[in-house]
Amino acid sequence: MLQTNNVHHLKEVRSAARLGAEPDGLRALFRKQPAECLSAGQSLFFEGDMAKHLFEVVGGSLRIFKIISDGRRVITGFAHVGDIVGVSLKSHYLYSAEAIVDTRIRRLSRRAFEAEITRCPDLQSKMFSHLCDEMAAAQDQMVLLSRKSAEERVCTFLRKQVQRGSAFPGSSALVELPMTRLDIADYLGLTIETVSRTMTRLARRGIVCPVDRHTVRVMKYGVLVQLSGDDEYYGDEPIQIPYAGGNHH
Repeated sequence: MLQTNNVHHLKEVRSAARLGAEPDGLRALFRKQPAECLSAGQSLFFEGDMAKHLFEVVGGSLRIFKIISDGRRVITGFAHVGDIVGVSLKSHYLYSAEAIVDTRIRRLSRRAFEAEITRCPDLQSKMFSHLCDEMAAAQDQMVLLSRKSAEERVCTFLRKQVQRGSAFPGSSALVELPMTRLDIADYLGLTIETVSRTMTRLARRGIVCPVDRHTVRVMKYGVLVQLSGDDEYYGDEPIQIPYAGGNHH
């Protein structure tokens, strides 16, 4: 039975599931485009470049970042398979994008993208939804950086990675972390030492179990959710979500 205090989490999970299962959304515009390869560390575009193309990630991962006035890098997000990057309402890109690992992308010219959006009203609503999602993510990041403790930040990050990998997250979820600890630290506004110490504490408490350098198994997902400071779910068992579709095999 679904507990009332899990409703917020359930909505978040179902929204992610719908996005991942949507076959004819914005990603459909990229299907006929050839895949291009980026080597690890190679830039896709820089902040301030003319925004001539949009990109879909079809393999690997990107780090999204800005360079602030004192020269420091601030990572504002990560893009994974199925994500679209480079959407800008201005004439230039508002951030830089760089491959974390060897990555494949498809590109679509902004002119072609805007023509399709204009031609198809259904795509207009999907574009609006995409922009709303980006705004919501930016607001979540502001809360994370301004209000949360180091442990809450790390747990929030791990929880989101679990949700990204599964529409029905639960205990013993395997989480792939292609980014470096420095990437995670820059994203969370922490030092790399703080990230490492926090991960070690979570492992000692049996909440996570490191598998290798870039893989972590979440042993107690409910506790991880509690420690993230976002929900009131206190169990350590998988969240049970009733199936709303028809028969399946």
